[in-house]
Amino acid sequence: MPAATVVHLSHPEGGATVEALADGRRRVTVRVAAGAWVPHPSCETGYPLPLLERLLAVKGPAWLCDEVLRDEDPARVEQSVRKTLLSHVPAARLAGARVLDFGCGSGASTAVLARLLPDAEVVGVELDARLVEIARLRVAHQGAGAPTVLHSPAPDRMPDGLGSFDVIYLSAVWEHLLPAERATLPAQLWRLLRPGGVLLLTETPYRWSPVETHSTGFPLVNHLPRPLAARVARRSPRVGDDETWAELLRNGLRGGSVPEVLRTLRAVGDGTPVLLPPLPELAASEEALWLAHGPRTRRRRAVARALTALRRTTGIRALPWLNLAIEKRAVSVSSRAAGCSRSMPTISTVGHVHESGAAPRLSPGRRR
Repeated sequence: MPAATVVHLSHPEGGATVEALADGRRRVTVRVAAGAWVPHPSCETGYPLPLLERLLAVKGPAWLCDEVLRDEDPARVEQSVRKTLLSHVPAARLAGARVLDFGCGSGASTAVLARLLPDAEVVGVELDARLVEIARLRVAHQGAGAPTVLHSPAPDRMPDGLGSFDVIYLSAVWEHLLPAERATLPAQLWRLLRPGGVLLLTETPYRWSPVETHSTGFPLVNHLPRPLAARVARRSPRVGDDETWAELLRNGLRGGSVPEVLRTLRAVGDGTPVLLPPLPELAASEEALWLAHGPRTRRRRAVARALTALRRTTGIRALPWLNLAIEKRAVSVSSRAAGCSRSMPTISTVGHVHESGAAPRLSPGRRR
């Protein structure tokens, strides 16, 4: 696109203006109906025009810049990867690892993982064919060493020949699974994880948070019983007034919790899930890690102290978002016979002490 060119892109819900900048980048400004909720009305990007056109067509103008920033803003997905994977597993131990980005959506997390782990083999898997197309355009734009993006054949089936993995990454996935899917899909993924591998579950809203920030922005709505929760949720400007309960769940209304995740993985009967604490040189606790990856305001420091006290006295982990690193501990035959588990050498044991322990509608909760 020549340096002075301005391109106007249209969409049924508005559109976007793309202006070429002198440094080869582009400034994107979106147009939406009056009153529509837009998290980022403008952004600058290195994306080529064809990729921006596909993002607009699939995501809509309201979410165009948000989707761009997920990949290009270091404070978004990159920070999430650093806060989970690279804050719990030494980077040197990930050289040559196979990494699965399950539910990779339009590929922001897949692209970020490939950039941060240049010596790893990264594979993205996504069910929505429209998002697979965008993800492939996105990783192709990244150039050499681009990861593979595969289309999942069905909600309850993995692509053929997927193989096993050392790391499985689920970013903003768990909260979008319906109750029946939470009992089946995580089990399939857990079986793909090699003994000593790590499952990363990140950017999932805490089920019992005082404020439901993911889908509605309302306080206590996720504590309400189903009929009342649905009625209150539909009052949010982020939620359609005709959304069904299944759609509300699909869009992430209920979030997740640490006991739910660990209970689901234990039920598989394939290895033992063990929560990993942060690497000691980076943070003394999960609360300290959460505080380090955000503004250190007086309010956030007070929240971190309160949540630390809650965990120490009750065992409840109640950070606003789940960012979990879960190691798959192998269980030997003799240990099974004795009814106990024995840890095997893993990718993260060096210098690290373990702590046991219907298709969705695009909405503010469905950003991938």
